[in-house]
Formats: sequence, structure tokens, C-alpha cells
Amino acid sequence: MTVSVTAAALAAELADPNPPFIFDATLVLRKPRHDGDFTATSGVDRWANEHIPGSRHVAIDTDFSVPHPTQHDRHPEPQQLADRLAAFGVGATDRVVTYDTVGGLWAARLWYLLDTIGADVRVLDGGLHAWRESGGNTVASHSAPSVRPATPWQAQAVRPAWIELEEITTRTHPNNLVCALSRESFAGTEPTRYSRRGHIPSTSNVPARELFTATGRLRPADEIIKAFRDAGVDLNTEVLLYCGGGISATASALALRHAGVTHLRVYDGSLEEWSANPSLPLSTLAATNHP
Repeated sequence: MTVSVTAAALAAELADPNPPFIFDATLVLRKPRHDGDFTATSGVDRWANEHIPGSRHVAIDTDFSVPHPTQHDRHPEPQQLADRLAAFGVGATDRVVTYDTVGGLWAARLWYLLDTIGADVRVLDGGLHAWRESGGNTVASHSAPSVRPATPWQAQAVRPAWIELEEITTRTHPNNLVCALSRESFAGTEPTRYSRRGHIPSTSNVPARELFTATGRLRPADEIIKAFRDAGVDLNTEVLLYCGGGISATASALALRHAGVTHLRVYDGSLEEWSANPSLPLSTLAATNHP
């Protein structure tokens, strides 16, 4: 199954008798001004100002996350995901297309969540920008499509998708844990939304945003493979992805799947969980270069 759809192909599908459901997953994360500064704002107003006709904004931090006492945006269990889709009118065999207006990370997160239960889900490559560029019409409205809940359906995980803290600490392969954050975040040279700066020791860095063009389109498969290999990642073993809170890592997962790499999992707790435990080490490039 392909992981993305072009704007032109989506426009054609919307003319089908049973078109795909389109979910705008935009959530706005403010750049942290100091360590521990986590501020998220709903993207519903951005959706209301301009969106693809027939689309619906979903609050990914509540609609498709579960509450946690210390962490944000933790993944629901498979049946919870299916029940939420059914509440939005999505049946077991319906198609879903995700997009956002902030570079594609949240669209990738929703894709990853739904893909874990075998949903027919794809990301709109390039998001709203690509839709506009292809000549697609947009509308401004606070009114979402009416919903007729779908018949509830049973769901289960169709593949291993998540890795937990305990397994991360006991991993045996040195080159299979990859940080998807920016190079500055990896180095610990800029403020973090979480407790402490830096990265999990003995991990590689392939920033998720570098796997996409400036307009949010997926880069060619060979460029994605090269980015990981250049970072020393062994793509012949399972790739374990992490970031700050499990969002950028899912964008890396999307890119790898686009490139044909399927043996991967995401550490959903990521640095939000890791950095909150003072007994777990973090490295910075300064510490690495000057022991």
C-alpha cells in the first residue's frame, strides 16, 4: 500500500461515489523559548480559514491521543483508534487521507496511528500547499461535514509499531536507534520542550524535516535511503525511531516506508519520557567532542 497521494490523484478520488475521508491534523507547536516550554495550539482556526472542501479538522492531541499524567500525545490502543474513526463515520474499509498546514509532521503522526491497525490511510504529499499549487479549490468555513457514525468494527495491531523504554535501554544493536529531531536539538544547543537537552547516547541523527522538501513533499526514495546510510544507520536491521514526543519520528517512519523500509518501530515516549528520568543519560555534541 502506498503511503502518500498526490494532490491531482486526490482530486480525482474526490469525484468517486465513495470518496476518501480527509482529515486535517494540524496542531501548532510553538518553538520553545526555554527548556521545558511546551505550548501547543489547536489548528482548527487555520482549518476554518482555509481548507480542502469536504475535509474535517481533527484534534490529534485529544481525538487520537490518550491522557497521560506527564506526557503529551501518547498513542491509543488499536480498538480505541477504530472506535474514534467509526465516530467520525469511517468504516473498516473506508479510505482516509491526512494532511496538515505545518509541514506534514502531524499528518504523518495520524497516518502512522491509523496504519498500525491496517486502515487504508495515506498522506497528502505536500499538504495544503500542494493542493493549492495543483489548482485545487479551497474554502473558508467553520462548518465541518455532517457525520453519520459508521458501524463499529473490531481492530487489532497489524504489525509491531511501538517500542517502550525498557526495550530501548536493553537494545543490542548500536546503530539502529535514530533521533528525528533537528541537528541543533540533537546537539543540545537550543532550548527543548522537555526536561533536559541532548540525545540518547549511541544514537544517530537523521532530522525528519530533511527527508521532505521545503514545501513538505517526500524526497525521492534513494535520497531518503542515502540520508540514513550516511548517518551510519544499518537498514538491514530493525530501525528504531525517536524524537521529542513521538511526532517527528512518525514522519521519519513515513519517509522510510515510502523508500521501502518496513522493519521499523517508534519510541512514543521519546525524549519527553527519557529526559524526565534523571537516572537516564543524555549526550550533547559538546560533551561528545570534549569528554
